[in-house]
Amino acid sequence: MDEGAIFRTYTVNGADSGLRLDVFLVRQRPDLSRARLKRLIDDGRVAVCGAKAVRASRKLRAGDEVTLEEPQAEPLELLPEDIPLSILYEDHDLLVLDKPAGLVVHPAAGHAEGTLVHALLHHCRDLPGIGGVLRPGIVHRLDRDTSGVLVVAKTDAAHSGLASQFKNRQVQKTYVALVYGNPGENQGTIDLPVGRHPVERKKMSTKSRRGKRAVTSWEITERFGVAALLKVAIETGRTHQIRVHLAVTGHPVVGDPVYGSTKRISAITDPVVRSRLKGMNRQALHAVRLSFVHPVGGEQMEFEAPLPADMAELCRFLREHCLARL
Repeated sequence: MDEGAIFRTYTVNGADSGLRLDVFLVRQRPDLSRARLKRLIDDGRVAVCGAKAVRASRKLRAGDEVTLEEPQAEPLELLPEDIPLSILYEDHDLLVLDKPAGLVVHPAAGHAEGTLVHALLHHCRDLPGIGGVLRPGIVHRLDRDTSGVLVVAKTDAAHSGLASQFKNRQVQKTYVALVYGNPGENQGTIDLPVGRHPVERKKMSTKSRRGKRAVTSWEITERFGVAALLKVAIETGRTHQIRVHLAVTGHPVVGDPVYGSTKRISAITDPVVRSRLKGMNRQALHAVRLSFVHPVGGEQMEFEAPLPADMAELCRFLREHCLARL
């Protein structure tokens, strides 16, 4: 028996007679994910009429007593770090923040510390845990150098609900991108598969043999002659999708070190403008708006993050320097 474990007992009524054990527990504990409950059953932490050697598929009868043992959440092997966060909203179940450019979302090779997860472990001292581990639930990500709105789950129920919305494309995501060139149309849709680049494995490509469908819609909100500001919406969430799709159209994101084109910068004749665009040291891509249904409360929620200072200043320069010459 684990010290600090919580035991709860539920009695099967006539209406629930014949249900599978896992289905019955999902009905009793909607705040826990089905996968989490399945693991508890497999780990022998669920008993039916005192017997622990039970399967998730066991059929229950009226009068059966089901006891669920919930162990304390295990600590995550990461140290909390006091990294400043711009919080847009927070409640018991979730947190919405404006992620700055340069902040990696999740620990990975080369980024063992200083990530958003480390910052959240410091900020969220009351985490009940996701899947039995004291950690925030990352349901979607932004590239390290992409800024903007990001939602994080704090509970199993929120994690499960948000993950379902993202999977079923019920979350509305809107971005702002500054791209090179002057697109011929005012709006358009790019429907090209995105997958791992066939040669350069750290890149994504529309030429991948195993690419998955990706759809990106865009419209111009402002033209600067040498560049344009776009509002971008995505129906799918493939890795680097927006950056790959816009590069394919011949209008890569300004400052993109992976999918950008040095020819675009070289083609700009004004040395001052060329220098300012070249000085954008990250992709000029910002997640400006995120809309979803609260996974526990059920209310529609929408959050916006203002254009960050580096993008806003570059747009101001282009507006004043380039539009005056058109």
